[in-house]
Amino acid sequence: MRIAEVISFLESVASPSLQESYDNAGLIVGDADWECKGILCTLDATEEVIREAVARGCNLVVAHHPIIFRGLKRVNGANYVERAVIYSIKQDVAIYAIHTNLDNVSHGVNGKIAEKIGLKNCSVLSPKPHTLSKLYTFVPLASADGVRDALFEAGAGDIGDYSECSFNLEGRGTFKAGEAATPHVGEVGTRHEEEECKIEVVFPTHLKWRMIVALWNAHPYEEPAYDVVDLANPHPEIGAGAVGELDNPMEESEFLALLQGSFSAEVVRHSPLLRRPIRKVAVCGGAGSFLISNALQAGVDAFVTADLKYHEFFDADGRLLLVDIGHFESERFTIDLLQELLLQKFLTFAVLKTEVETNPVRYFHR
Repeated sequence: MRIAEVISFLESVASPSLQESYDNAGLIVGDADWECKGILCTLDATEEVIREAVARGCNLVVAHHPIIFRGLKRVNGANYVERAVIYSIKQDVAIYAIHTNLDNVSHGVNGKIAEKIGLKNCSVLSPKPHTLSKLYTFVPLASADGVRDALFEAGAGDIGDYSECSFNLEGRGTFKAGEAATPHVGEVGTRHEEEECKIEVVFPTHLKWRMIVALWNAHPYEEPAYDVVDLANPHPEIGAGAVGELDNPMEESEFLALLQGSFSAEVVRHSPLLRRPIRKVAVCGGAGSFLISNALQAGVDAFVTADLKYHEFFDADGRLLLVDIGHFESERFTIDLLQELLLQKFLTFAVLKTEVETNPVRYFHR
């Protein structure tokens, strides 16, 4: 098996097009054409993790955080990033990062956090706009079912809990085939009228080329007529953060204890207690202060995230409990998530979790 096959699967789970503009997800080091001997899942691809991969017979490290986040001007081992890159190149270990694109899918990082807390009825906290498109095409009536099925198979027509959604309108199309054409219906040089069906389907924007290929393969015409229109509508399962509900309301101190225990957090920082039960909860793995306003608008009782600054705690404004459980702690189960996803596809292949804790933060206890 080639590393390219692993990458293809991961990118079907979380398309690279969903990463934020500042991000550097993707194949960081190595060659996608290499044979894959084993996969090690980690949060951070440090040199110690690369050494672990070599020792455990893995030549692909799948990390959440990109080891190269900003551009490198030289690679001489002067810092931990350069040392990791140098060692991985020397040992022929590929590094693949699946970062904000995995944050931006409902079944990704935040879905895993919600699962660990026990949240139900979850949805995306801040759906990402311009992530849906619509395809219009015109098909002879006799071929409409086949084309429609091909588009559904390619990923079109899913709206919430419904699938195979489309709009269909019958009408009459006209065309005249040129001398070099070999028309499916009609004759060269003569205007032809055909009873056709206009098919409209919505699909995730990142599947655009898959949709067009499926249309061309299934459509009987030499030159299928179609339009693709980008929509302002957000995809309900693409975006930042997650929001859900606990089965039963919890006292604030009980909820904080749940977080500390579930995420093995030595310290849990939080805004002043409000003396009211916690039921509706928003979460965002990693640095999530940019979603505080979304959490307030969602009317949650608590927002769980990391990397909050002093003044950002004031933004709770007595309206919610703002909780910082630590960056590593909030994302630690991403390692489990990556292994679970990969084992769904590669059942007979070595997919391991790192035994190295890469958290660079320590706490002093007297």
